Amino acid sequence: MNRLQQRLQDLAPARLAGIRRGIEKESLRSQPDGALALTPHPAGLGSALTNPNITTDFSESQLELVTGVHADAQACIDELTRIHQFTYQVMAEAGDEMLWVSSMPCGLPTDETIPLGRYGSSNVGRAKSVYRMGLGHRYGRRMQTISGIHYNWSLPGLSNEEYFALIRNFRRQSFLLLVLFGASPAVCSSFVAGRQHELQPLTERTLHMPHGTSLRMGRLGYQSDAQASLSVSYNSLEGYGASLHEALTRPYPAYEAVGIRNPGGDYNQLATTLLQIENEFYGTIRPKRVIFPGERPLHALRERGVEYVEVRCMDLNPFLPVGIDAATARFLDVFLLHCLLTDSPPDTPAEIAALARNQHRTAARGREPGLTLERDGREVALLDWGREIVEACGPIAASLDAATGAERLYRDAVAAAAGALDNPASLPSARVLQALSDEHGGSFIGFTRAQSLLAQQALRSLPYPPEVHAQFEAIARASVEEQRTIEESDSMPFEIYRQAYLAPRRLIA
Repeated sequence: MNRLQQRLQDLAPARLAGIRRGIEKESLRSQPDGALALTPHPAGLGSALTNPNITTDFSESQLELVTGVHADAQACIDELTRIHQFTYQVMAEAGDEMLWVSSMPCGLPTDETIPLGRYGSSNVGRAKSVYRMGLGHRYGRRMQTISGIHYNWSLPGLSNEEYFALIRNFRRQSFLLLVLFGASPAVCSSFVAGRQHELQPLTERTLHMPHGTSLRMGRLGYQSDAQASLSVSYNSLEGYGASLHEALTRPYPAYEAVGIRNPGGDYNQLATTLLQIENEFYGTIRPKRVIFPGERPLHALRERGVEYVEVRCMDLNPFLPVGIDAATARFLDVFLLHCLLTDSPPDTPAEIAALARNQHRTAARGREPGLTLERDGREVALLDWGREIVEACGPIAASLDAATGAERLYRDAVAAAAGALDNPASLPSARVLQALSDEHGGSFIGFTRAQSLLAQQALRSLPYPPEVHAQFEAIARASVEEQRTIEESDSMPFEIYRQAYLAPRRLIA
């Protein structure tokens, strides 16, 4: 029996059944012609500041739909589906907009006219908008319109050390998720207008990478030269916290040049440090903890430890109505357990650099025959490494099936992954390019617009009990009242609030 199997055997079935997961899913609102909707956040969805299920991400036009925490993968997808149904119902009452089902954005206007998220007049609401203004200055607004799915996951009884061991292995092996689930190999040319890129033209308005898997996770996605200067180690909570602390308190010359405010007194950004706040730090996975109102996330982590991990490298699947299905969630459960149970040596600066190269290589060329990645200082075939991981996931899937009474659902998810590696044409990224060419004349906008309409029709045709709608309506109304209460109770000038929130002492446990 190998070490992984021994560790798996040591995991009590009750702990495996105690896995919890939740989903945060971003989607742009688009017009029927595939252009970005520039309308305000629909009033019927409640307050983007306080609605626990429906908010916005970077842009006023970018919805973020959030589930609760679930003991079952299908239950999580079912709740995400109900949130979509309510959202579509409200959007249908307001006009003819739809949710864009691709991670890469719809047709975009000029950068400065992409609307920032608006959260009202309270200090916390203003801070959220100023933070987004800062992101726009630092990275451009177009980059922030990329949408994805975040998968939040926990296993009872894990220590900080075990969570960080999981994270290190996840970063080593997440190339597999880009191959299996990456679904953004093409993009509208408006996204890269005026930017350097390595994309190849498919048509006049569509650019692509022939063997690409996830442009979202590549050089065009959530990348920045400033953050590339960070070599954040995941060897311990202390080391991770120290790296993040420095990035949150170190002035960065390019951002100092932007300044906190413009000459007219309006805010350009929250801070001139390398990171304005913790959420600005990009990564394929994050250690997380639920925070108290007004608490800094880094303080919460340092004081109370890791509560769950947030997987951040999942594209929206345009062939699925809500962008993800239960089979994908189950594979993520198995994969995360594999990362936990496998030996996880400390990372090094050299390995961290190699992992960044692997990510870029997989994002741009992940289906290229014979592609190799760096592993322990040598080149290995991506497919060989991927098959090795999937094979090792088999016993984990069997244990999850037994512990949760899922019959063969977890094993089926792993078998599907193995089959997809053996048949690259069946991968979502390959299917996107095939459908683009065969059915839409090579048009990214045409393909995604058609898929968005199909998703809308599929969700609108599902049973939707009136009591479900009434429940979400009540949550939306309560969120509006909660925002009003927050605004009425504010008395501190915003600048005092900003300085107090960003004070370095608030990062320390």
